[in-house]
Amino acid sequence: MLQASPVEAGGAELERGLSARAALGLNIIDMVGVGPFVTLPLIVIAMGGPQAMLGWLLGALLSLCDGLVWSELGTTYPEAGGSYVYLRKLYGEKGLGQAVSFLYAWQLLFSAPLSIASGCLGFSQYMSYFFPRSGERLWSFTVLHVPVVFSGQTLMAMALCCTALVILYRKIRSLDRLMRWLGGAVVLALLAIIVTGLTHFHAKLAFDFPAGSFHLGPAFFAGLGAGMLISAYDYWGYYNVCFLGAEVRDPRRTIPLAVLGSIAIVGTLYLLMNISVLGVLPWHDLTGNLNGDARMFTMAVFMQRAYGAGAGAHGAAVAIVVLIALAASASVLALLLGYSRIPYAAAKSGNFPAVFAKVHPKHHIPHVSLLTLGGMTLFCCLFRLQEVITTLVVIRILFQFLAQGIAVLLPRHRRARRERGAKSFRMPLYPLPVVLALCGFLFILVSRPNFLREMRTAGVILAAGALVYGVRMWRGVAEARG
Repeated sequence: MLQASPVEAGGAELERGLSARAALGLNIIDMVGVGPFVTLPLIVIAMGGPQAMLGWLLGALLSLCDGLVWSELGTTYPEAGGSYVYLRKLYGEKGLGQAVSFLYAWQLLFSAPLSIASGCLGFSQYMSYFFPRSGERLWSFTVLHVPVVFSGQTLMAMALCCTALVILYRKIRSLDRLMRWLGGAVVLALLAIIVTGLTHFHAKLAFDFPAGSFHLGPAFFAGLGAGMLISAYDYWGYYNVCFLGAEVRDPRRTIPLAVLGSIAIVGTLYLLMNISVLGVLPWHDLTGNLNGDARMFTMAVFMQRAYGAGAGAHGAAVAIVVLIALAASASVLALLLGYSRIPYAAAKSGNFPAVFAKVHPKHHIPHVSLLTLGGMTLFCCLFRLQEVITTLVVIRILFQFLAQGIAVLLPRHRRARRERGAKSFRMPLYPLPVVLALCGFLFILVSRPNFLREMRTAGVILAAGALVYGVRMWRGVAEARG
């Protein structure tokens, strides 16, 4: 039904230079990054013990259901912008579709920098293993109940963001090999932890479930919701290739392979990592006995526990910190690369200021969009990691996953599925995966104790976006009449 055409802007266009292997590597490094290495204590605390592995498992199933949605949409509309394009097509090119897609692009100006900043902050936390005093606050204050902190870690996080911008300011074809190598490095970090854990494994530690762990009461579901929120954050990124739909080779094959393949690989590694770490590092230590600094680089402590005292243990800890820092750096690259295509797509359709549609005449990248998101990420590096993750997940579920999932159930997409037939990926058992994904995301939202407060934050962003959209529409009508 729809074919991707070259996107022109100022005499330049995006090019299809991303191979299937590079796309798979891009998704893997986006998914892993630094997330599981800094959030493992959080998910164990949320669920109160080693049953945290249930959070990883259900998070993988939720991602798989939603990944089928992304695979179908990505091959039906293989264009730059991902969800922005899907929402505009599915809700209608004008009217509601234009408004919904604008609000999605609008919230991205807030959520994308938060997502990228989380990788930068995780990187700085692990680098503090080498610089123990870097976490000391130079100054701090609170804005609307949100702590703003400036420290040595803040500077390291900002430095990583600037480095990523320099690396990405080139042709996407030149990044192909880099993405494949970085994807391998991310998998290597996870495998190093898994192999270490399994070779020093104590089943009594890994499966030391506290009494009443699986009692299906309010406390269990509250913990499960909090755990799934964290695991959802750790899995997100399986859809990153969809934002680059106009720049991948053979989208019909590449997009489903990158989306579903990355979920299968990363989900397996996450579950093995959880079991391996808890088989060496008791869950009680993760929930209360580790000091604040050590919790920031849990995997380094895990390596020291596994190999005991001495130079060998220190060397193993240093090696894993370096690998995790590399994984965090890779995720920042992948996130900036993918998200920078969304303001570009919004500008190309006339829904965002035209400056975001500019494509660099030599490098063929949306450089204005890239630099804008990079600048906003620098500001978000001033927030604390836990607040960044929670705010990001709630906003993204409301403005992206729910809106997109509902749209896939509408008659417009049903017609598109019939018309395209085998020309695009078709999810099996439609619409069951869509319904399961929607139920999973709603459960994460409503099970949170701070649900109403977080909804107010999302409401403020929605109201501000609606106001901006209304002003733009009013000015457009006035200009047309004039």
